[in-house]
Amino acid sequence: MKTFKIFLIFFLLLGFSQLKSDEKDDVLKSKILKNIRCLICQGQSVYDSESDFASTIKLIVDKKIRTGSSEIQIYQYLREQYGNWIIYDPKLNKSTYILWLLPLLLFLFGGAIMYKKISIKK
Repeated sequence: MKTFKIFLIFFLLLGFSQLKSDEKDDVLKSKILKNIRCLICQGQSVYDSESDFASTIKLIVDKKIRTGSSEIQIYQYLREQYGNWIIYDPKLNKSTYILWLLPLLLFLFGGAIMYKKISIKK
């Protein structure tokens, strides 16, 4: 009876560790899916979308996580397949300079216009 209790405790601990691993995978999956743009639904993440494209991406990400791919590897795969535009937070590189610098330039341009308007009135 004592060995049965030991085996029972062992299997319960093994099951709880598997649940913890599944929970980590679910957190990683939802984090990745919230950062991927649905190419069909304008302005929605794959996490929020119900389109066929989003369903396919969800399956791909789930499969990649189950095979042991890291978050960086999954993003790299998606960039290779669909381009930088699929990621909501693209990295700074030659093709995304304008994306990162345009808000700063617009802010500076607007500030210069406001400064001129204020200085003219004085």
